[in-house]
Amino acid sequence: MDTPDLVALESEAMAALDAAQDEASLQTWRVAFLGRKGRLTAVLRSLKELSDAERREVGAASNQLKGRLESGFEARLRALQRSQAALLASERIDVTLPARPLPGGTLHPITLARRQVERVFRDMGFDVVEGPDVEWDHYNFDRLRIPADHPARDMWDTIWVDAVDEERDRRALLRTHTSPMQIRYMDEHQPPIRVIVPGTCYRYEATDATHEWMLTQVEGLVIDEGISFAHLKGTLESFVRRLFGEELETRFRCDYFPFVEPGAELAVRWHDRWLELLGCGMVHPEIIEAQGWDPERYTGFAFGMGVERLAMLQWGINDIRYFYQNDLRFLSQFRGS
Repeated sequence: MDTPDLVALESEAMAALDAAQDEASLQTWRVAFLGRKGRLTAVLRSLKELSDAERREVGAASNQLKGRLESGFEARLRALQRSQAALLASERIDVTLPARPLPGGTLHPITLARRQVERVFRDMGFDVVEGPDVEWDHYNFDRLRIPADHPARDMWDTIWVDAVDEERDRRALLRTHTSPMQIRYMDEHQPPIRVIVPGTCYRYEATDATHEWMLTQVEGLVIDEGISFAHLKGTLESFVRRLFGEELETRFRCDYFPFVEPGAELAVRWHDRWLELLGCGMVHPEIIEAQGWDPERYTGFAFGMGVERLAMLQWGINDIRYFYQNDLRFLSQFRGS
């Protein structure tokens, strides 16, 4: 073996050293070239086969190469360690830092509007109760003076449910208003009664800017001795002025609802025009009598309103369909309302 073989060995070793990308491959390199059975060690062990002159020349060159390879190994090891430390530092997670805040949600605008309504009536001393969305026609129609052959049923296109109570001869439907819960409440309570019933109602009808097949209603019922239309007017005028301002003008006009007599609509003057806001009236004496109460002693009033309509007025919304399209650009505007 002569000196040029060491030159080739050094070239090959340095190329392999530069290709080592981690400490494990670097240790493999060290064993291959500098280990006890490494290629440079084999050169040193073969010196005894050379002449004295060759042994001195090749031995000196081999030791110098060993020094360069060891220095190269140490330099490459430090470089890899610095690179690994830098990588770890860049990926370091400080577990003591607070977590990134999650985006906060908000209540649906109809929920916000419904809670405003409930808050006003609670302040007036009303209880708040809820009823079932799937209702018997007995409560939804019959007990409210709307029998099967009554033309007033045409006011509601009804979504019927595949359920029949054959024992009592009644069918189930998605309730068209929350008034059925007024009957259920009267079945369980005695006067005085002062209650509102919020909830979702369903009607089979086409949708447009002012109509939806699903809507949120709040019904109200008051039964006691000496209740008059003046109590109805005072209650509802106080309610709408709490929502829209004390200067709001109101107007009552005659209207028809099967379960009240007389019936009326409440309109408010909004941007120089009258807008119907809700229906109301004195509870029909037949409904009071059907409860086993004396209609000469007990009287009452009832009312019902669409929460969507209140929300549209309050926030200047011109299309009811926005409420249920699940468009976050619309819904996120009510954060904190």
